[in-house]
Amino acid sequence: MSPSTTSSSSSGTAINTPTSSTTSSTSTTPAPAPTPSPAPAPTPTPFIRPKLRLEIRDLAHPGATLFLTSITPSTTLRSATSSVLSLLYQTPHNPTPTRSVTLVLRDKPGVAYTTGTELDSDHKEIHLSLGYVAGIKPADRLSDEITGVVVHELVHCFQNDARGTCPGGLIEGVADWVRLNSELAAPPPHWKRDTSKGWDAGYDRTAYFLQYLEDVFGEGSVRRLNAKLGEGKYVEKSFWPELFGKSVAELWEGYCEEVDGEKKALA
Repeated sequence: MSPSTTSSSSSGTAINTPTSSTTSSTSTTPAPAPTPSPAPAPTPTPFIRPKLRLEIRDLAHPGATLFLTSITPSTTLRSATSSVLSLLYQTPHNPTPTRSVTLVLRDKPGVAYTTGTELDSDHKEIHLSLGYVAGIKPADRLSDEITGVVVHELVHCFQNDARGTCPGGLIEGVADWVRLNSELAAPPPHWKRDTSKGWDAGYDRTAYFLQYLEDVFGEGSVRRLNAKLGEGKYVEKSFWPELFGKSVAELWEGYCEEVDGEKKALA
């Protein structure tokens, strides 16, 4: 009989078993515990867009034809709304009570304005001038200019206004800051970093000041500013220091120094 086998049981089956003389005495090092895989990053929750509507009051107007051939309204309105909300707010928890936005194209003076509807202020209307659309030059600016104006007005549908006490220049500056960061700013000489009229001149003048704050104090600074405008009434003396540690006059002075330095470098 082989030394590595023993006789079987009465059934006659042979069972191979190692003898004591061949058993290894070397201990086996246990395998390291597997490293747990990192938890997958949570999927960002998209902002909830309100119902979006389009109303064209004069299809025969040349501006209506240019509007419909320059953009795809359904796509432009959806993407513009998402862009506005993501630039104004950190998280998508129903930032404002706006439940619907209707873009109304009609023949009117000026460019555009935003208002609440007769139903209530939770339903907004953006009135865009067909005459303005018809007069946009050059023609290759039509898409960006229409979209830029719509983005600006959409901001007014969603931004905080310190319960109606926020300075008008800051309201308009935030709207143009969103347009600027949507890469829809009008080319020079229409938009420029101009310090001649003060920080609250509004529109592009204030938008570039806000971008300076975003650059100096970090990404999300304008979101924080908008959030603070949702906390209560605007008091200039405390508003800016609580956000940035300086008065608005000091912040504006820093911005003016930067702009002046750029001008001297180009001279």
